[in-house]
Amino acid sequence: MRPVAKAFAGVALGVLALAGCGQQGTPATSATSSASASAAPAAGAFPVTVQAGNGPVTIAKKPERVVSLSPTATETLFAIGAGAQVVAADDQSNHPPQAPKTDLSGFKPNVEAIAAHKPDLVIVANDTDNVVAELGKLNVPVLLEPAATKLEEAYDEIADLGAATGNKAKADELVASMKSELERLAAAAPKGKGLTYYHELDQTPFAATSKTFIGQIYSLFGLVNIADKAPDAAGGYPKLSPEFVVQADPDLIFLADVKCCQQSKETLAKRPGWKNLSAIKNDRVVQLDDDIASRWGPRVVDLARTVSEAVAKAAQ
Repeated sequence: MRPVAKAFAGVALGVLALAGCGQQGTPATSATSSASASAAPAAGAFPVTVQAGNGPVTIAKKPERVVSLSPTATETLFAIGAGAQVVAADDQSNHPPQAPKTDLSGFKPNVEAIAAHKPDLVIVANDTDNVVAELGKLNVPVLLEPAATKLEEAYDEIADLGAATGNKAKADELVASMKSELERLAAAAPKGKGLTYYHELDQTPFAATSKTFIGQIYSLFGLVNIADKAPDAAGGYPKLSPEFVVQADPDLIFLADVKCCQQSKETLAKRPGWKNLSAIKNDRVVQLDDDIASRWGPRVVDLARTVSEAVAKAAQ
C-alpha cells in the first residue's frame, strides 16, 4: 500500500458532512504504490507483513475479529471472502447489507469503543486523532488504507486486505476480474466523440478534475472533463460557479449527490440558467449511487458500467 493519499471526495472540501455517504480520507502527499505484502512462506500463511499507509504491519496469525472503520475496506473484505472475520464496521459501512454496521465512527474514532470489540486487526482510511498509535499501545495491529488516487492503488489495497486476512487468492482473483472488466468496458467505448462532462460532488458545486481517482475512471471512456479548466485550489476538487457550468455546457452531467441531496435533472433545471444546458435538454443527466461514486473498492466496476452506458447512449 502507499503512504496516505487524499480522499477523492475530499474531507477538506466539507463534502462528507453534506453527503454523509461514506467517503473517507484526509489530505496528504501521494506516492508511488509499493508491493502490498512481503513474501510469506505460502499463500495465506502467517505471520505476514503488509506495507500499509502507516508502514510495515506484521500480523502474527490469521485475524478472526476484524474491525473496519472504512466503508471501502468493509466492501472489499466481504468481496474477498473475509466477511465472516469482520465483527464490527463503522457507521457508514452500509454495503453489503450483512455487514455488521455499528455506531463506530471512522471520522472521529473512539479507541475505547473500538477496543471493546476485542479486535485482532483494525482497518482505517485515515489516522484521525492518532488512532493508529493509540491502538498500537493496546497491541492491536492497524492497517491504514487511505483513499486511492489511481486504480493501481485501489488494486493494491485489495491485495493488502487479502494478505492481511488470509484471503490472498480471492483478492488476486477479484483484482484480475476488475482489471479485465474495466479493460473490456474501455475498449467498447465509442472513440473520438469528444463528449464533455461534469461530475457533481455537491450543490455548491464542487467538482472533480481528471487527475482525481474518479476523474481517471471517466478518462477510460475518452470523456473531456469541464472542471479541468477551472482554477484548482482544492487538490483536484475545484469549486465551480454555476456560471462556469453554464458556459461549459457539458454533454453529460453525472450526479453524485442523489441520495444525500435528492438531486436530479428536474432539480438542476431549476437552477438559474441551467434549464437550457445540453445535458438537461437531451436527457443526459445521470444519477449515480452516491456510495459507489465515493468509494474505491470492488464496486468501481459498477460505476464504470454506468458511465459506459451513458457514453454509449450519448454517442448514438
